[in-house]
Amino acid sequence: MNELAKYRNIGIFAHVDAGKTTTTERILKLTGKIHKIGEVHDGAATTDFMEQEQERGITIQSAATTCYWKDYQFNIIDTPGHVDFTIEVYRSLKVLDGGIGVFCASGGVEPQSETNWRYANDSEVARIIYINKMDRVGADFHGVVAQIKTRLGAKPLIMTIPIGVEDTFIGVVDILNQTARTWSDPADPMSYTDGPIPDEVIPNDQIATKTTYIEAAKHYYERLVETAVEMDDEVMMQWFDDPASITIDQLKMCIRKGTISNDFFPTYCGSSFKNKGVQLVMDAVVDYLPNPTEVDPQPLVDETGVETGEVATVDADGPLRALAFKIMEDKYGALTFTRIYSGSLKKGDSIYNSTTGKTERIGRIVEMHADSREEVDSAQAGDIIALLGMKNVQTGHTLCDKKNPAILEPMVFPDPVISIAIEPKTQSDMDKLGSAIGKMVQEDPSFHVETDQESGQTILKGMGELHLDVKCDILKRTYGVEVSVGKPQVAYRETITKTVNDRYVHKKQTGGAGQFADIEYTVAPLQAGEGFQFESKVTGGRVPREFWASVEKGFATSNPGGILASYPMLDYKVTLTDGSFHAVDSSAVAFELAARGAFRQTLPKASPQLLEPIMKLDVTCPTDKVGDVIGDINRRRGIIHNQEMTGTVVRVYAEAPLGEMFGYIGDLRSQTSGRGQFSMEFSHYAPCPTHIAEVITKKI
Repeated sequence: MNELAKYRNIGIFAHVDAGKTTTTERILKLTGKIHKIGEVHDGAATTDFMEQEQERGITIQSAATTCYWKDYQFNIIDTPGHVDFTIEVYRSLKVLDGGIGVFCASGGVEPQSETNWRYANDSEVARIIYINKMDRVGADFHGVVAQIKTRLGAKPLIMTIPIGVEDTFIGVVDILNQTARTWSDPADPMSYTDGPIPDEVIPNDQIATKTTYIEAAKHYYERLVETAVEMDDEVMMQWFDDPASITIDQLKMCIRKGTISNDFFPTYCGSSFKNKGVQLVMDAVVDYLPNPTEVDPQPLVDETGVETGEVATVDADGPLRALAFKIMEDKYGALTFTRIYSGSLKKGDSIYNSTTGKTERIGRIVEMHADSREEVDSAQAGDIIALLGMKNVQTGHTLCDKKNPAILEPMVFPDPVISIAIEPKTQSDMDKLGSAIGKMVQEDPSFHVETDQESGQTILKGMGELHLDVKCDILKRTYGVEVSVGKPQVAYRETITKTVNDRYVHKKQTGGAGQFADIEYTVAPLQAGEGFQFESKVTGGRVPREFWASVEKGFATSNPGGILASYPMLDYKVTLTDGSFHAVDSSAVAFELAARGAFRQTLPKASPQLLEPIMKLDVTCPTDKVGDVIGDINRRRGIIHNQEMTGTVVRVYAEAPLGEMFGYIGDLRSQTSGRGQFSMEFSHYAPCPTHIAEVITKKI
């Protein structure tokens, strides 16, 4: 059994292009996992193995890999930074014990950094901060530290400061050890030397005063010690009595405590691309991030999702408790990525899925390295592995021991915010589409698919335009399905606005028994949401009772076809008032046909009106952008109901027509520099303005 104290389950997360994947490549090189570094801009990075990732130069799905540093096992997940793929960050943070938040030294705290940081706060994941790209034009270490304080409300604990800036960046000052580490060859991460801190003035564009590196190192050391000793009463008393007696090991112990409790975040700097500063970050993962036993254990819940008060204590000898957090299809079948919280697994074991109530046998257990794998015979608490052979497991399912069942707290995923319609180009594509989409939905819980009952279109729903663009690309390349993409049709409805009394006679003579039905009736509008209603006020047997249901059926079956633009008819009432029948020629079919004719004859006289679906909006945006966001909602014929301040953002509650909301997520992100988010759900139907109704009816 591996020693749990030597495990580090960590994620690397940041905004697009802050250097997460490049940092992961350097960690893999330094740990000996890879021998040649692959660059993102060349499409050769180890963890960006999808064709779509290599073309776009971004990470789309989280990739897992395992490596070893100084006898410690790192299970690393490299997550996407693009806002459309935040679900990958969310579900990765759910199963990780610690994280490295990467920030760009010139870009600072960017929009997606805020979202990811918020997810990490929600998951209470301990983090260290790595300010990357110190060699870039405009790099400003202290400016980014200030942004982390103001925008994220976090407390960075400075552990290194840069030596040089932009193209003169050569290394870092190690504040804790009061030494300087400089690199001589940008292509070789091992070309460093540890020596005394240079007695030079820090360039003016970093710090305004004429401060030397030695003075800055002393200043930050004093602040580091003051912050760290607050974590331990005994060390604090010792520091009061004799500050010089505090050892580096005592300080590391205090920093570790503060990091695990999220009181502060050790902050490092470097340039992953130029191979500078990454080793210190890896040492910090060992020294300050928690092992699986130091994290609050996962709560157990009952069938309804309510916490039971019990927890899955991390213990290799305990009952099996594991969470399937990601499903991925590849050429060998479905891989089920699993985090084991307690107990152990062996190849060939039968395990119980407490979510579905089914037992499954483990085919193989593999340790992942991006898209390659290494088979292992067993895994234990603390491991992140992939299982092959699971047939009924989905994201969020709990795997456990049948004799000791339990359910881990499930994952909650955001609702999709954008949709497109697709149609297969050929019959062959049609045959392959169903199974391809089934696999894709299983892999990605933020990707939804439904069939529009009215138009017959297949509607794909996702988190943004890039998300759906990638899904269509995967359909084409991975599954060989060619599709045409278009806007989804808006499900309009029709109603009437005027009461009309009318009569309809249905006569048909074809030799022998004919058809005859005579009905008098009233059609009247109802309140929104009341649907279709029918009532008979016929007396004296003028229309026999057995034909009333046929009249109702005739009107009801005509409703889906509408009058104006073939949309379903809603919210009106038909009252049968009088009529007549023929003893031989009248029948149920005759009265049903009479009702259908009456529908076509009378409803156009009742001032029909087109209704459009109105959506409830919940928009989150920064306080300085709220005016732009509200103005845009108003331009979309929206109505603002309420605004609510929550921290540094404003939530705007509004209603707007669905027809005006296509492409809204792109516009919202443009207005808010990518920091805006929104959710949308159906509210009700409302009358469509005349000029829009005219355009829609002309299309039909």
